[in-house]
Amino acid sequence: MALNLAPSNPTIFPPFAHPKRSSHCVQTPPPMKRKDLVGALRFLKSIETVSRDNNKDQIERINGSASAESTRSLLGELGLVGYERDWEVLDTCLNADDMKLVASAYGFLKDRGFLPNFGKCRNIVLEGPRSITPTILKSSTGLEVSKLSPKKWGVSGSSQAVLVAFLGGVSFLISEGIDIRPNLAVILVLAFMDSIFLGGSCLAQISSYWPPNRRRILVHEAGHLLTAYLMGCPIRGVILDPIVAMQMGIQGQAGTQFWDEKMANDLAEGRLDGTAFDRYCMVLFAGIAAEALIYGEAEGGENDENLFRSICVLLQPPLSVAEMSNQARWSVLQSYNLLKWHRHAHRAAVKALENGSGLGTVIRSIEEAMSSNR
Repeated sequence: MALNLAPSNPTIFPPFAHPKRSSHCVQTPPPMKRKDLVGALRFLKSIETVSRDNNKDQIERINGSASAESTRSLLGELGLVGYERDWEVLDTCLNADDMKLVASAYGFLKDRGFLPNFGKCRNIVLEGPRSITPTILKSSTGLEVSKLSPKKWGVSGSSQAVLVAFLGGVSFLISEGIDIRPNLAVILVLAFMDSIFLGGSCLAQISSYWPPNRRRILVHEAGHLLTAYLMGCPIRGVILDPIVAMQMGIQGQAGTQFWDEKMANDLAEGRLDGTAFDRYCMVLFAGIAAEALIYGEAEGGENDENLFRSICVLLQPPLSVAEMSNQARWSVLQSYNLLKWHRHAHRAAVKALENGSGLGTVIRSIEEAMSSNR
């Protein structure tokens, strides 16, 4: 399970989810149908301009005299918000060739009152103690540090059960006098080639169909998504298909692509701001934190840890091993608490991903869960 900080000009790939269309929008060929983010934003802004002109008098009576929530409610009564089309713009983000366009989509929806919780917890990186020992981590989460470390495949959890079942099946066939060595050799060669040339995507594709493993992947990726959203990092998409993830340069079974403009600018200039780095690390370790919160331990996240180490060497001066360990503990604790405080929103995100919903529907489910606190 991997995380990908999307570049400003990512490669375009076809999306794997197709959102439902609204039946009460303007009957114009929708840009969203073409998955064109530029066209979608232009289309929605044109609708907004026309609606604003048609309701100028009503808006003037609202502005400056009501709270944000009541204003949004009144605008909804005027028909200026609530379009299903607005949410669909997020489904076009996966095809965006520039992450600044993705940020514009989030900014557009936030300005219209659709994303009140986007960036809500951005300043959390400035709070709390910085030194997190294993003892502090356990006292805060009730978990040993070892429970928050990714596991090698076949060592524990669901992967261990699969390995035991496989070895048991092999032993049974051998005891029955069935020679499966040629078949076993072919399987091992194919697995080796998959690992070398495809990054293990084929094995990941097969294992992702097993319900317990599939559910854990959803929990992991929903952790990344929700944390990025609350930290104000625009999300390009969540890739749950291992083959598509491989095509997009994401190692592992799945991946969440997000963008932090401050960190991207710092890296382009050859430096890295501490606050931006902290925010990035929180999103990076949120998958591990989500698994630990739901299952009591993490299995996935090895690629997340590898990405964390590769970023650490870009710091000047680079972090020592002890500093890297402390940063990792601090990050996973912050993400763990954030997800615990918003467990209902995380649960809603998992359910939406499980239903195969597009990004717009997932984000909408998060907002609805947070507004109703359920």
